[in-house]
Amino acid sequence: MDQANPDADYAAAGFGQGLLLGPRPALLMIDFARAYFAPESPLYAGVEAARNAAAQVLAAARGHGVPVFHTRVEYQPGGADGGVFFRKIGALKVFETGSPLGDFEPPLEPRPGEAVITKQFPSAFFGTDLAALLNSAGIDTLVICGLSTSGCVRASAVDAICHGFVPVIVREGVGDRLQSVHEANLFDLAAKTAELRSIVEITTYFEGVAS
Repeated sequence: MDQANPDADYAAAGFGQGLLLGPRPALLMIDFARAYFAPESPLYAGVEAARNAAAQVLAAARGHGVPVFHTRVEYQPGGADGGVFFRKIGALKVFETGSPLGDFEPPLEPRPGEAVITKQFPSAFFGTDLAALLNSAGIDTLVICGLSTSGCVRASAVDAICHGFVPVIVREGVGDRLQSVHEANLFDLAAKTAELRSIVEITTYFEGVAS
């Protein structure tokens, strides 16, 4: 491993082969809950820039007729439906039924007709009908914005490629508590799992598939 030039080292090993984005994309908005933006929340992450960028991507998707899917997290009181994951992260209590911190962060609320997936675990696919919904809509490419890069975004991107969808992460539209963790996970995702694109590139892509 060439620590001084990791990009070249990974490329030489065959990682990071580019995936072609298909003609039938959907946008997946992962867990844009108030819990990550309210300063009083134990999950506050300082990811306002990711929220603002995701709002631009969401507007572009809606403007070009790209299907939008949202995820949210909700647990029964006490977290019996969260299993070991709920016990591992005490702050997940903010997502128990009735907590306002589980509500969608403005201006990223779903619109009527947009699917909302309720989940209890990191991946948007695990224990949900997301894969079936995407397949029934003929989706081949999943554009991803959301929180957090190292957690639910990563898990969802890995499961997306396992289900046969091309995962595309909008670089500005995802975030994490620590910038170093965020960047390390983006590097690894780009090498092994997903494509990375900017807001400008994704907007152009949405324009192209809509024409």
